[in-house]
Amino acid sequence: MQQLLTGKILIVTGGTQGLGRAVAEAAAREDAAGVVIVGRSGEKAEVALAAIREHGSARDGFEARAIIADLAVAGEAERVVAETIAHFGRVDSLVNAAGATTRGTLLDTSRELLQEHLNLNITVPFMMMQGVVADMRRRGVPGTIVNVISMSMHGGQPYLAPYVASKAGLAGLTKNAAFAHRFDRIRINGLNIGWTATPGEAITQQTFHGAEDDWLERAEAKQPMGKLGRPDEIADAIVFLLSARSGVVTGSIIDWDQNVPGAYDQ
Repeated sequence: MQQLLTGKILIVTGGTQGLGRAVAEAAAREDAAGVVIVGRSGEKAEVALAAIREHGSARDGFEARAIIADLAVAGEAERVVAETIAHFGRVDSLVNAAGATTRGTLLDTSRELLQEHLNLNITVPFMMMQGVVADMRRRGVPGTIVNVISMSMHGGQPYLAPYVASKAGLAGLTKNAAFAHRFDRIRINGLNIGWTATPGEAITQQTFHGAEDDWLERAEAKQPMGKLGRPDEIADAIVFLLSARSGVVTGSIIDWDQNVPGAYDQ
């Protein structure tokens, strides 16, 4: 443990599973005082809380809480921030890891599917940041935010049209907010994650691409590093960006992947 987040209170959306849960566990290991995970499933939340609390159990006063919320519903993001502040008195850091990943091309995406992506991947992070930044400014203290974006914001696959549009928008929002609040000493960065091995990705591959049980082995065999990204690796990068160890960095959209956008074999 490097104690990168000593005494910090943070919110992690999508924190009941996958990458969000990995971030919450990493924060607990790095000496955070309180971690709030947000998700829709109470059952998943209880499993995640048990793991998070195990990482923070060696310290007196550590607390992990879950707020069950469907962030797609208007007002829920605001409620999450308000309940966290009411309980802990503050928010020091925010990780927007929740989002939509359903498929759609330019030609077959309905208005409803597009709105789903725009809502979860832009509106929800917007409102979460709004509430957290307002609290930081009210208290006159610095803070940190990391938005989980995607390598697909560079263009992506044809079947990810609404996802790409929304993630590219989130990258722009990240830069705008970082610039607007740099003199508040609120650092806001984004991480473009590449293909990552999570339980959710397994479901996605099987649901949308007819993948077989050995899809992960097949996929990893084709990667430059011989594997897909892992949630714990990405979580470490996010915790670094949340911490003072990342210095003055703000407004950065960092590509966290083994493939290089704009580079070609021929």
